[in-house]
Order: sequence, then C-alpha cells, then structure tokens
Amino acid sequence: MLTLKDCFDFSDLNEDEICAIAECEHIPIISALEEGDNLVHSARGRQRIAKMLLQRAKECDLRGMDGHATQLRCIHKAFITRFGP
Repeated sequence: MLTLKDCFDFSDLNEDEICAIAECEHIPIISALEEGDNLVHSARGRQRIAKMLLQRAKECDLRGMDGHATQLRCIHKAFITRFGP
C-alpha cells in the first residue's frame, strides 16, 4: 500500500508546492498531487501553477495574512528556480 509520502516522492513537485495547489484549488492534497503532477509536465501547466501561487499570495496580502503570503512567494520562487518562468 502506498502512503501519502510515497506519492509525494513519486511526484516532480515537492510537498510545499502540492499543499499550495490544494489550498489554491480548494481540493484534497491527493487530488492536488495528481493535478500538479499533470500540470508540471508542460510549459503551459507550469505557468498555471506559478500564476496560481502568486494569485493566492496576493489574496493573502489582501486578507492581512502577510506571513502566509511570504511563504507562498518563497514556494513560487523555488518553483520558478527549478522549472523556469
């Protein structure tokens, strides 16, 4: 039987990125893992993930959630560093 950690390990995304996608899309983590892993394999999909992360960071800014917005921007920066703009 696979654990959630096993599924994270099989993905090209890291746990922070997957959890951020789950938050942005309002879906369970396992669904975000599947969606994110599908998106990360195309340039358009990677752009969608990057845009999703920044959009959620902006929403957090508007709600006064500065710490979480900063965390999302760090996740975005690391994502761009690994996969390009």
